[in-house]
Amino acid sequence: MNNTVTGVILAGGMGRRMDGADKGLVMLQENEMISWVIDILKPNVDQVIINANRNLSDYKKFGVSVVADSLEGYQGPLAGFEAGMAATNTDWIYTCPCDSPMQSPDLLQHMKRAVIEQDAEIGVASDGVRTHPVFSMVRTDLLQSLRDYLNSGERKIDRWFAQHKLHTVDCSVYAASFTNINTVEELQRAELEQSLHGN
Repeated sequence: MNNTVTGVILAGGMGRRMDGADKGLVMLQENEMISWVIDILKPNVDQVIINANRNLSDYKKFGVSVVADSLEGYQGPLAGFEAGMAATNTDWIYTCPCDSPMQSPDLLQHMKRAVIEQDAEIGVASDGVRTHPVFSMVRTDLLQSLRDYLNSGERKIDRWFAQHKLHTVDCSVYAASFTNINTVEELQRAELEQSLHGN
């Protein structure tokens, strides 16, 4: 393996806790939330893909590949994993949500080193207290396994992860990276924090 990586930004949800807003396109300061994530990932990956299920033309303006779930009906993060894996020829995908614009640019490389050192098939991030399954490194040669799992009707990430050589990556030094923005109140708080830090 050459250990090439595609960053897959998960923007395919329904935004229920933000009154149905398409969270990747919600403004944070002067830019859409997903643009912050793209800027973090681009220097660290071979390709960036956005997984989205609505407003695809709006996402395409960011100049990266955009793919929708192959499964209908908003089937959850694993459907986004599958779409990203199917759309790339890199060795790995690194997944993260579109509503986590504060992740460290070093997080991905830290996770990549860890999974390679452990000869793992999947790496999942832990903040030292709990795991964050949507922040993952996944080998793309697991695509057929994932398709079989989804076609069986299963949707739970943890159960699929458990079928493979999984390594939980200690990312406690990057704990702030897992701050996500799910509600209008969290968006307002993030706006204030960004203003205070001069970003």
